[in-house]
Amino acid sequence: MLRHLRAFLAFLVAIFCILLMAGCESAVVATPAPTTITIAGSTAMRRVLVDMAAAYNRQHPDVLFVIRGGGSTVGEELVRGREVDLGASTLFPPEQQAGGSASPPPPADDPLVRVPIGLDGLAVVVHPSNSIDGLSLVQLRDIFAGRLLDWHALGSDNGEIQLVSREDGSGSRILFETRVMGDERVALTAVVMPSSQDVVDYVAKNPQAIGYVSRAEVAEWIAEDDAAPVSAAAAANNAAGLPRVKVIPVEGKLPTRASVRSQEYALTEPLYLISYGQPTGKIRQFIDFVLSPAGQAIVNRYDAPIR
Repeated sequence: MLRHLRAFLAFLVAIFCILLMAGCESAVVATPAPTTITIAGSTAMRRVLVDMAAAYNRQHPDVLFVIRGGGSTVGEELVRGREVDLGASTLFPPEQQAGGSASPPPPADDPLVRVPIGLDGLAVVVHPSNSIDGLSLVQLRDIFAGRLLDWHALGSDNGEIQLVSREDGSGSRILFETRVMGDERVALTAVVMPSSQDVVDYVAKNPQAIGYVSRAEVAEWIAEDDAAPVSAAAAANNAAGLPRVKVIPVEGKLPTRASVRSQEYALTEPLYLISYGQPTGKIRQFIDFVLSPAGQAIVNRYDAPIR
């Protein structure tokens, strides 16, 4: 009898161990289902978004990011069509847009929710060999309208002016045409580029060129009172330590973080992440990270943080 009791107890212990091991195994195997967040829109925001996504992914390895360009207008349209999770946009909300904006008005029941994450400045860039030391908004308009054709009229010996503009739908182009051009059009002789990086590449190789770019593309070449470290990618682009382009003052101001934050710089624009309706779940968690001190420190590498 005692032998049967011992055998029965041994059997119960064995069953318990098997169940315990099964429970432990399921706890080890169970991992969070991966989530992908898709972001599309402003190429001016690409650098900060790439760094932001990398930092967030280190804390949340189950969240992956797909970041696409296309311009601010495209980003907003894709969010409205629910084709992406978030739009990246530098467009002012419709109620704040000045006259002449090329962006289409939204429907009356527009479901888009805009979350400001920072402020950008549209930097005017020329070749480093250009001796010009600043331009007014009127001079910029005369240059891009085609009324000023040679740098000599502005005190430089760089020859015939070559205009470099951005493509339709670009938030940077919309801001430039609204704040600088007004009712006038950019001359048809302008070379059109799909991103700020392409504008920098073109101007760096052409001494006659002038263009406008997000300050994020040239942040490492703007003297700052509150200098912030740039990303490894930006440092690699500036490996030689020499500026590839020259950022010139507009109305006596450079697009420093301080002048952008105070909006004293004439060509200041917002940085928005846009969701369809109020963000929830993983999207809300990512936006909360962007607005946290850690996220705003990443914004500060390139632009002026909102907090």
